[in-house]
Amino acid sequence: MRDVAAAPPVLRMAGVSKSFGATRALDDVSFVLGHGQVHALIGENGAGKSTMMKILSGAISPDAGRMEIDGRPYAPSGPADGLRCGVSMIYQELNLAPHLTVEENIMLGREAHTAGWLDRKAMMRKVRESLELVRHPEISPEVPVGRLSVGAKQLVEIARALTNRSRIVVMDEPTSSLTQEDSQRLFEIIRGLKGQDVSIIYISHFLEEIQRVADSYTVLRDGRSVGSGTMEGTSLEDIIQLMVGQKFIQLFPKVEHTAGEPVLSLNSLKGTRMASPVSLTLSKGEILGVAGLVGSGRTEMLRTLFGLDEVEGGAVVVSGAELTGRRPWTRIRRGLGLLSEDRQGEGLAPALTVADNMTLSDLAPYRRHGLLSPSRQRRAVAGLIGTLKIKAKGPDQKVGDLSGGNQQKVALARLLHQKASVLLLDEPTRGIDVVSKSQIYELIGGLAREGKAVLFVSSYLPELLGICDRIVVFHRGVLVESRPTSAWDAAGLMAAATVGRTSREKPIEQRNTV
Repeated sequence: MRDVAAAPPVLRMAGVSKSFGATRALDDVSFVLGHGQVHALIGENGAGKSTMMKILSGAISPDAGRMEIDGRPYAPSGPADGLRCGVSMIYQELNLAPHLTVEENIMLGREAHTAGWLDRKAMMRKVRESLELVRHPEISPEVPVGRLSVGAKQLVEIARALTNRSRIVVMDEPTSSLTQEDSQRLFEIIRGLKGQDVSIIYISHFLEEIQRVADSYTVLRDGRSVGSGTMEGTSLEDIIQLMVGQKFIQLFPKVEHTAGEPVLSLNSLKGTRMASPVSLTLSKGEILGVAGLVGSGRTEMLRTLFGLDEVEGGAVVVSGAELTGRRPWTRIRRGLGLLSEDRQGEGLAPALTVADNMTLSDLAPYRRHGLLSPSRQRRAVAGLIGTLKIKAKGPDQKVGDLSGGNQQKVALARLLHQKASVLLLDEPTRGIDVVSKSQIYELIGGLAREGKAVLFVSSYLPELLGICDRIVVFHRGVLVESRPTSAWDAAGLMAAATVGRTSREKPIEQRNTV
């Protein structure tokens, strides 16, 4: 049995620095990971967490510093070399090939061979074992990943990492697309991995989750390590203060706003991917929360409403007039704006600039005689960068080079640029740090005060309870309940989402009109 006290740490990163041009992403950062330990890496978006993990995986090389695994020098030549050395990554932005099957994605780069031929039986056995480990054997290995929901893709990514039997597993926002039930399963998997002497670097913006699963922590701020210690006895307030460099005031800032007359009505709206017709109303100046498990029908409703999925029946009324067109651009012209839960796949164009991503939905203000004025476009975008506190070099930086949270802010800025009066927000704070979340909540409250209407889909119950005026719940494709937020609590929301009723009531009769 290993003498953990006498053995060197499984991972040591000492004096690691990395610059991208004039930007200092990491500055003399040191980090130690113990055997069978869960170590949380915490920081705001852009603090350097992703850069540090890319160096660990071998995706990029440091400018200075050294790394050791089990006391021996470690300098991977690339991600494949890092994998061979026992380092597996679960990225926040899913790193899967949508046209390949679940089996092919899980085994990609680690195929089993016999006498020069692929051993399909051995690979299928490994895949099924991995899916059993994440407790989702019903995910078919033969299905193309592109057909899966975002939550199911996240589980495939986790299963892929577990097939390698690595010594070090990096989990970057692993629960960002998971239901509460699947998150609980992941925590059980983590406990099992610790018992097998696997060490885990855990990155998450859900600080209460970190407090539950981590043994120790390191906080990064502006590319520097500003604090570390054991999680036991450390308060969330202490961690937040290290993250921001000052005392954090309020996660859910209260912005006074008043709901007015109805601005959006769904009358038995039914899309091809919706299980049941949905009817609801949304008023000016109202923030309407939409709760439910992943796959409960929330996203399908938004996609149908915005014209991304085909409409089978029903009607959408905006400001008293029924929408006639069924394509997204007709919705945009009538004041609807959608923020997709899948920012990489359809919410953003990562290869284009910040300016292009913010303005592509409405270039009219920057056209003159058929020509685009880039200078006017950049000036307008610079204002939005300041308003949303986006950490970017400027309007001409590629969106793909930004951190996940700042990419999300760019996607939200596009809705502000196109002057949407009805904002359809699908998991708008996914992958955003606690400070940025607070800023987004305050911004949404300010938009409601201006008379904007907000439909807010989220799997994170505290934010629904913290900022919404009213919350509706989906269960298996059916809108089952609507109440003012003051009449809900987390237990009631979860009960309605999981079984279609609250824990204190008889089963709710499924009804579609709210």
